[in-house]
Amino acid sequence: MIDKKLLDILVCPLCKGKLVYDKPKQELVCRADRLAYPIRDDIPVMLEDEARTIATEDLPEK
Repeated sequence: MIDKKLLDILVCPLCKGKLVYDKPKQELVCRADRLAYPIRDDIPVMLEDEARTIATEDLPEK
């Protein structure tokens, strides 16, 4: 489980926008860039090369 305080300070490395925690997929999602950053062993991997692109209709709710 990722710490709430950490979620509050993390931003997208590309646009500096807010991230949405997708708990079932264990990802942090940037809605603006449509990128999902994986969380591995409770550690967010905030690298563009590690992020996956997601379709607009698959974006989690805010």
